Amino acid sequence: QVQVVESGGGLVQAGGSLRLSCAASGSIFSFNAMGWYRQAPGKQRELVATITSGGRTNYADSMKGRFTISRDNAKNTVYLQMNSLKPEDTAVYYCNADGGPGYPVYWGQGTQVTVSS
Repeated sequence: QVQVVESGGGLVQAGGSLRLSCAASGSIFSFNAMGWYRQAPGKQRELVATITSGGRTNYADSMKGRFTISRDNAKNTVYLQMNSLKPEDTAVYYCNADGGPGYPVYWGQGTQVTVSS
């Protein structure tokens, strides 16, 4: 069994910052890519950023320069530092962890981020 648990969401004013954390634990010792996705009401889930175990990152264009993904491999934890938040960043943010060959991608339950104008 693998558990993926996000934390750090909340309510923030436009222009503010939040830091999300996501810890993956369970029967898999380490994970390949880990990432953040988000889903706003009435919209499809979209990529925010991913990071490989080697530290290679990938961002959605609209997040570049404002969001930073990082990772602590020893803790199987991934972080998302979000700066200069906008009301359109309001969404449920989901974390996933790729278990590697022969394993699925595991998802967390999500954490709500609300940015007020």
